[in-house]
Amino acid sequence: MARKVVITGLGATTPIGGDVPTMWRNALKGVSGAHTLTDDWVAKYELPVTFAARVSNPASEVLTRVEAKRLDPSSQFAVIAAREAWADSGISEVDHDRFAVAFATGIGGVWTLLDAWDTLREKGPRRVLPMTVPMLMPNGAAAAVSLDLGARAGAHTPVSACASGTEAMHQGLDLIRSGKADVVMVGGAEAAIHPLPMAAFASMQALSRRNDDPEHASRPYDIDRDGFVMGEGAGALVLEAEEHALARGARIYGELAGTSVTADAYHITAPDPEGLGATRALKAALFDARAQGTDVVHVNAHATSTPVGDKPEYTALKAALGDHVDNVAVSATKSQTGHLLGASGAVEAVMTVLAVHERKAPVTINLENQDPEIPLDVVTSARELPAGDIVALSNSFGFGGHNAVIVVRSY
Repeated sequence: MARKVVITGLGATTPIGGDVPTMWRNALKGVSGAHTLTDDWVAKYELPVTFAARVSNPASEVLTRVEAKRLDPSSQFAVIAAREAWADSGISEVDHDRFAVAFATGIGGVWTLLDAWDTLREKGPRRVLPMTVPMLMPNGAAAAVSLDLGARAGAHTPVSACASGTEAMHQGLDLIRSGKADVVMVGGAEAAIHPLPMAAFASMQALSRRNDDPEHASRPYDIDRDGFVMGEGAGALVLEAEEHALARGARIYGELAGTSVTADAYHITAPDPEGLGATRALKAALFDARAQGTDVVHVNAHATSTPVGDKPEYTALKAALGDHVDNVAVSATKSQTGHLLGASGAVEAVMTVLAVHERKAPVTINLENQDPEIPLDVVTSARELPAGDIVALSNSFGFGGHNAVIVVRSY
């Protein structure tokens, strides 16, 4: 029988809180992290979208100057979240050869790459920093966390666009179940509030254009939704084999009971309109968790607030859960945090674990006129979840047709 995997530590740095307790309090209250950008480059490049959701606590206020200088912003966020999760887990001793990292990103060190290109063009090759390659590489965050915590059983980097953070959970579960590790730090990090990604996402009509009202721009399931809000940050979770956690008397938040990854093979950016790949992912994750659709009480939905993205997810949930979907409390927390791309699945996993552990579903904000084609029971004020054994899902879907789902069970 497969080893049971439990969650013992949580960490995050997000637009609605620089640590997990602050983020969770704000998630239950319904706080928006979106604000108008004041950077010079917004006007310089005449960007059509002038707002985003930045981390509430700048990394420069958390890390030392030397640490920050040697890490791309995405890796800075990863280290901050991982350190919080590690401290929260209470692990004092670990066999470092049995401790792994699976830390994801969607884009990686975009700030380092593009800043280095500017330096090369303006000042020449001698001024390009020696640390440029380690800072820009997509595995930079996983490597930084592995080095910081001494994880020697592997440092893995799932890169699957907006499904990346959830795929890291999938990989961590597999590492423990297969016996390759006893403890895995999983998570995702992203720092792409930069003029090029902002311009590119705006060009493909993916970003909301509500420049005059940033806090109300991300509106999943609303009939007037017009795109997502760019966010940044990181989420991290400590996964442990159950016997390892029990042997040290750990506090256990919940069980990572099942995961699944599928691909649409449909379109590079658009989801399958019938949600077929997402449906397979949902059903497979429930099967992996030995759970039924009727066990599910809560879903933290991918729900980006794009006109074409929200409905296929509903179609998939309806196909996987049947009529029971009407009884499920659905939270769309990107309405608060913005879309953290490769970090979104990890941050939303933290929220899903807390929802199960504390029996409270976080808030979806800005839902004023719900799309009649998406008749979900959306949580618009913090809601109590049932007592007893419960199951929750967290969904992530990414460009390239990536679908990833996790199942969290109460412990």
